[in-house]
Amino acid sequence: MKTMLINIGFGNAVSAERVIAVITPQSASGKRIREEAKESSMLIDATHGRKTRAIIIMDSNHVILSAMNPETLINRISNESEE
Repeated sequence: MKTMLINIGFGNAVSAERVIAVITPQSASGKRIREEAKESSMLIDATHGRKTRAIIIMDSNHVILSAMNPETLINRISNESEE
């Protein structure tokens, strides 16, 4: 079984199979999920100081902040799952 890695910006990658959802940080649920992950030490900031444009929720309960647009990430995940 081959693991498909998705570039989430700045040399960071995640396994496409482990992504549950990609949401915007401005949504109410996005803000809540971000705070809960921070409190439980499950938050990973992959923005390199840039504006957070997407929140990636993983099956391991990790929450990853990305500076890439959610649409771009979803397209990358969709393209990898089709191959």
